[in-house]
Amino acid sequence: MGNFVKALILGIVEGITEWLPVSSTGHLILVDNLIHMETSTNFKTMFEVVIQLGAILAVCVLYFRKLNPFSRYKNDMQKRRTWILWAKVLVATIPAAVLGFLFDDAIDRVMGKPVFISLMLIVFGILFIVVENKTADRSPVVRKLGDIDYRLALIIGLFQVIAMFLPGTSRSGITIVGGLLLGMARPVIAEFTFFMAIPVMFGASFLKLFKFGLVFTMGEIGLLLTGFITAFVVSMITIRFFVHFIKGHDFKPFGYYRIMVGMFAFLYFLLWAH
Repeated sequence: MGNFVKALILGIVEGITEWLPVSSTGHLILVDNLIHMETSTNFKTMFEVVIQLGAILAVCVLYFRKLNPFSRYKNDMQKRRTWILWAKVLVATIPAAVLGFLFDDAIDRVMGKPVFISLMLIVFGILFIVVENKTADRSPVVRKLGDIDYRLALIIGLFQVIAMFLPGTSRSGITIVGGLLLGMARPVIAEFTFFMAIPVMFGASFLKLFKFGLVFTMGEIGLLLTGFITAFVVSMITIRFFVHFIKGHDFKPFGYYRIMVGMFAFLYFLLWAH
């Protein structure tokens, strides 16, 4: 029963942090180091990726009409624009897909370093504040999704790769920073980041499942379902909050949050967690 409570906690953490620019992977690793879900290392690594499918499902549900090129509510032009949006999303995910497949095992070996993750939370929290200050007086040149061209999509995809090799960076966080530097409006880069997560996280989850194997105990299935469902429900709430929040605020509060959490975690794991 203790493991199911821990899976519930990790699902909540995933559902909140996957969409806020604070590093879901970093938070999952830090929280797991505090609560210690008692499973094999291989299952735990797979669990932390697969519950992200619950978070991704929330995006698919909330943006189903916008992302559905077969919708009967769309005319031919709108359907064509939807296909073009998907093409740009796929172009943006090419760097992460290729490098993730090639270096998946190497990435796993460095993912569980809490002190390093803490430092990345601090460093990129500071970067958030610096970038927001730098771009505060700059008017965005990309004001809607249709303004994103294939070159820009690929550049955003390259920013995403940084998060793969620097745990604690935040996939959404680094793409948002990149989008701001490239002159994108906050709501636009946030939505595009949501959509980029769909193929990336589906691919990562199925790769983990393939490597782990499809043989689970009933307890492991229960843990996966608990984390998956919790992440889905919490993500539905978090995405709505985040979209509403960025219409009237910048991202600096998330930078301050990252710095505070990073400093606490750094001191904890450096001084006391032995």
